[in-house]
Amino acid sequence: MSARDRAPWALAIILSIGLLVGPALWNGFPLLQYDTGGYLARWYEGTLVPSRAVVYGLMLNGGEFAAFWPVVIAQAALTVWVVALTLRAHGLGKRPWLVLGVVTTLTAISTLPWLTSILLTDIFSGLGVLALYLLLLRPGHFNRSERFALIALIAVSAATHSATIAILLALILAGIVVWFVQPRQLPLARIGNGVLALTLGCLLVFVADFAVAKRLAWTPGGFALSFGRMLQDGIVNKYLDDHCPDPKLRLCAYKNQLPDDADVWFWGSPLFDKLGRFAGLDQEMADIAVASVIDYPGLQVKTAAVATARQLIAVHTGEGVLNSIWHTYGTIKRFTPQLVARMEAARQQRGEMSFTVINRLDYPVALLSMALLPVIVLLAWRRAIPPAFGDFAAVCAIALIANAFVCGAMSNPHDRYGARLVWIAVLAVSVALIPVARRLRSSWIAV
Repeated sequence: MSARDRAPWALAIILSIGLLVGPALWNGFPLLQYDTGGYLARWYEGTLVPSRAVVYGLMLNGGEFAAFWPVVIAQAALTVWVVALTLRAHGLGKRPWLVLGVVTTLTAISTLPWLTSILLTDIFSGLGVLALYLLLLRPGHFNRSERFALIALIAVSAATHSATIAILLALILAGIVVWFVQPRQLPLARIGNGVLALTLGCLLVFVADFAVAKRLAWTPGGFALSFGRMLQDGIVNKYLDDHCPDPKLRLCAYKNQLPDDADVWFWGSPLFDKLGRFAGLDQEMADIAVASVIDYPGLQVKTAAVATARQLIAVHTGEGVLNSIWHTYGTIKRFTPQLVARMEAARQQRGEMSFTVINRLDYPVALLSMALLPVIVLLAWRRAIPPAFGDFAAVCAIALIANAFVCGAMSNPHDRYGARLVWIAVLAVSVALIPVARRLRSSWIAV
């Protein structure tokens, strides 16, 4: 590529990255959320806590020297790279201004820039899905180095959150089904590359956790978090009513004091604190969650289905981006005091951030985009549009459903969990509309 050809690409990439870190630039500091402090503290405290991946925490530690700006810039740069690869994989490569146009569109009508501008693992959920899609179904469009880079991105994405691992595993299982039915469409070797990437991600979790906690362990969480959803749905109370008194269950003594809200239980319950939080109750909560699945299978299926449906449409932008995230403030003050002045000067910390107007556009666009995914699949099946666009839409649909189940039924529905992945549906629709727009344009010119 000549210098003349490189210049448009450089400008398009810089402008795209600028758009994706725009919210952080406007804020004056990378956006923060309650969970941010939990990731940042892992290295300093040398302990493991539920759902706070050490891998992402180490990324934050690496960006401390420049007030975490390297982290959000890296998140934005990876996103631009994956978007560019996605366009190339659908016959839309070598067009830097198209990359900029798609990124601009996603910035304007989706939650994407709020994911790249915040110090959370959320952006890696979508990036992991897109990277796996490209690796499994579109590898012929990339050279060997790019395929290795996709494997690395999948591994890192998986290592940043157990829910992301579950979503990627669901996609690989779907790929195995495709291979079994149509082996030529998805050769087993490609699935092997996906399994390799996911395996590397799991190894990365163990290595990072060992580096911090000095023991081989998986990031805590799992069934203890499912306990929260079951508590909220009344299943925990039913289980305790049926099994208490039981000397093995500490919660029997407090069954009439349990809240009916999972967030209150985990993050605002004096009783949970009194009983030792996760360290004191993790095993008992996991035991109750597993046993209640066995005891009440019909009720579990019903409540899990409702939670999954609720999660599927819970995709509002900005949940948790507040100015009352005291745990994160305390963590930054304790471990990175040199950043306190810049953090406190940000708009978020002054209470100047609201998502009401943003969601008047983002939310309906997200719902419409999800609704259009099966339409795109149908059009591709009928050869009205190239099959690749249907494959892309199908993968996005499977990922969104898997995410809704993992985060809704296995945890508890939240807008943040849906918003972190729904932008890939907006991307899939945008990519599918590009050839349609071309045809319309050609028709108008001909007329």
